[in-house]
Amino acid sequence: MPELISPTPRLYASWLASRDEEWGPDAHMDGAGLGSDDDVDTADGFAAWVERLRGYSDRTMPIEQGRVHATYWWIAEGDTYLGAVDLRHYLNAFLVDAGGHIGYSVRPSARRRGLATWALGSVLYEARLLGMDRVLLTCDPGNEASVRTIEGNGGVLEDVRETLIGPKRRYWIDL
Repeated sequence: MPELISPTPRLYASWLASRDEEWGPDAHMDGAGLGSDDDVDTADGFAAWVERLRGYSDRTMPIEQGRVHATYWWIAEGDTYLGAVDLRHYLNAFLVDAGGHIGYSVRPSARRRGLATWALGSVLYEARLLGMDRVLLTCDPGNEASVRTIEGNGGVLEDVRETLIGPKRRYWIDL
């Protein structure tokens, strides 16, 4: 049975296997919070990255320029990393334009099981607990799986627009 857990160094080997399935070492994984400077190829670097992810949810702590406070969860089944989801507590200009409040990804071998839809629904509950009235989600125009995930959780299409990182479908979900 899958569950949302706080990022943990315990899943290092499974996380690496997931990254290498399709994404590769330099690919972007939505909702993972992985920066280009993060060293995840060593156990110590991975543990440091996990600790940073966990710290981003503490709104009393300063945050690096360009980032916002966010809560990260991993989708896991036992000791198997299946994906990631994050809830950004507020939006900066980039997130308003292209990223939204919530990002998620599911490893290729775990897709088509409804994990993204389930994880998004779970995080919408967390957004309500943070006092949010509505959340913005975006996806690439050709990502039909993400369109179904967002619309299946009540997403209403606002528009499709050109952003700093290419065209995006923009959805709002009222909470």
